[in-house]
Amino acid sequence: MKKTLIVANWKMNLNVHEGSLLLHRLSDHIRPHRSVEVVLAPGLLSLQPLSLQTDHRKFRLAAQNAYHQDEGAFTGEVSFTMLRGLVDYAIVGHSDRRYKFGESLETVRDKVAAAVRNSIVPILCVGETRQERLDGETAQVLHDQVVSALSDLTAGDIQEIVIAYEPIWALSNGNDYAHHEIPTPDIVAKAVRLIRNNIRHLYGQKTAETVRVLYGGSASSSTAGGLLAVKGVDGLLVGGASLNYKEFTGIVEAAYRQNHGNDKEK
Repeated sequence: MKKTLIVANWKMNLNVHEGSLLLHRLSDHIRPHRSVEVVLAPGLLSLQPLSLQTDHRKFRLAAQNAYHQDEGAFTGEVSFTMLRGLVDYAIVGHSDRRYKFGESLETVRDKVAAAVRNSIVPILCVGETRQERLDGETAQVLHDQVVSALSDLTAGDIQEIVIAYEPIWALSNGNDYAHHEIPTPDIVAKAVRLIRNNIRHLYGQKTAETVRVLYGGSASSSTAGGLLAVKGVDGLLVGGASLNYKEFTGIVEAAYRQNHGNDKEK
């Protein structure tokens, strides 16, 4: 049985001291659950000190970004090779990176391959903008983003990949996570099916069922249970709500209740 994956993306928030305080509160309030895996993605400067503070029975760490070359004359960049042994996961292709920093399909593809090459599990983010949704282009956007990102991977590589569906039109600004547009279960389920269908065409049905697919559209403690109940959703990529220890604790508890409160089929 796949573990439910709950990922906290702190984005460009919290200095090292603030991150340490939040981790301390999370450690006090979140109980370890065998069926739930919790991943924290702090800012780059916080990764090393927080790795020493982290109870690895409760939390794993993720990088929010890295450069696709392993080494070289790339002043100011941090490679996946440098992060190896420090993090288990890395967020790749987040909409912030695609639309604010201009990361192309090819750049995301190279980063996914670099993460895998360095034994770091990429959390590949895919999703459509509001205009693309209104124009009926969701299926094409997901196809292009999934197929291109995975194009350099073997069937063996794909087994551990995580894909997060983040409909960009449903994302909050990081401060109003409790007030934003939430897609209906049908919309989420359809997107997850599209993602798995793309994987199935590339790697077969078994692999399509094995890959964990998350929902990443501004989840909160009040919406987490309903989102996790959607067939095919294996976890959540949490933004603004992950900065509030009470909210994030509630999300983790909702994941535990979802696993043990019913017999939903993933």
